[in-house]
Amino acid sequence: MADHITVLTTTDGKEAAEALAKTAVQARVAACAQIDGPIRSVYWWEGEVQADEEWRILYKTTAAKYPDLEAHIKAHHTYDTPEIIVTDIPLGSAEYLAWLDEETR
Repeated sequence: MADHITVLTTTDGKEAAEALAKTAVQARVAACAQIDGPIRSVYWWEGEVQADEEWRILYKTTAAKYPDLEAHIKAHHTYDTPEIIVTDIPLGSAEYLAWLDEETR
């Protein structure tokens, strides 16, 4: 895993997304969280195809903070099995990555 990562999750409403984003940043498990939506998700759940409106949250954090961010998402999420997907940030501006480090200390 790279030193810096993005973490993606989705939730069922704007207010839930804002709460997940704000509390993670306040807890310093993420330096930033961006929310977009609504999006339309089509997926299998409990043996049936579902289609729902969701809101997507993209967190920027360090690999070292990932376990804490994952625990935070699971503790505050309303879904039984929240989507949590990690993508490495292999490169980025030195200034931005330094800011990310500083804000997650």
